[in-house]
Amino acid sequence: MKKNVVFVFMVFMMLLSTSTGVWAAENQSPASKKDIVETAVGSGDFKTLAAALEKVGLVETLKGEGPYTVFAPTDAAFEKLLKKLNITPEELLAREDLKEILLYHVLSGKVLSSDLKDGKTAETLASKEVKISLDPVRVNNANVVKADIEASNGVIHVIDEVLLPE
Repeated sequence: MKKNVVFVFMVFMMLLSTSTGVWAAENQSPASKKDIVETAVGSGDFKTLAAALEKVGLVETLKGEGPYTVFAPTDAAFEKLLKKLNITPEELLAREDLKEILLYHVLSGKVLSSDLKDGKTAETLASKEVKISLDPVRVNNANVVKADIEASNGVIHVIDEVLLPE
């Protein structure tokens, strides 16, 4: 019995040591806190988002003072969008409205999940509104799968779909 407990504890510790960058980013000390872009890139789950931000020149903006709130679609969310639109990643990065799509994921100011109210709307940097709903927490039709990942210049909320402005 004692050996089983020790084994389970060792496995648990190994899993903790190999956890994702999102978890690590969420628990960084204030002195070493990274900006929104560094936090997202460090997690490894936002390669497509990072490539798109770089393509349209928004990396420096999101590394700026802020604060910003970013609804960050994962790579899996971008895969769903590519299938839905029947396009390649290259075609997505070549879209003329890519910058507007990305700005539609960003709010000026820091909005934590505790600030949200059901039915609230918020204006994005694309000058279009997103609608927030609770239970489950959603932005338009995207589920918030991880909230309140703080960065030095704002906060990231991970979503499972790419938001498209209407």
